[in-house]
Amino acid sequence: MQLAHQDAFHLRPASKFARVTSRYRSRIWVEREGVEVDGKSVLGLLLLAPLAGLEVHVRAEGIDEDEALEAIRHYFDQDQQQFEEDGLGEG
Repeated sequence: MQLAHQDAFHLRPASKFARVTSRYRSRIWVEREGVEVDGKSVLGLLLLAPLAGLEVHVRAEGIDEDEALEAIRHYFDQDQQQFEEDGLGEG
């Protein structure tokens, strides 16, 4: 699954993302520009994207992988909506 986001993975969104992914038993990986990290690791996520304009690839393997990927998609949609409502998005 490929996801794009206007915000960077700074501490708040990385922590929120890790909380979402930690609910699932599946292994979750997040990749950006050839660097892949554990999607449940805040520190790993912080290594990926210090810049805005985040585009990552997410994959999951395990018993609840479909549910995990849907929750991640929902996280990105919801977080992006909040970002725009707060007046931080383009426009």
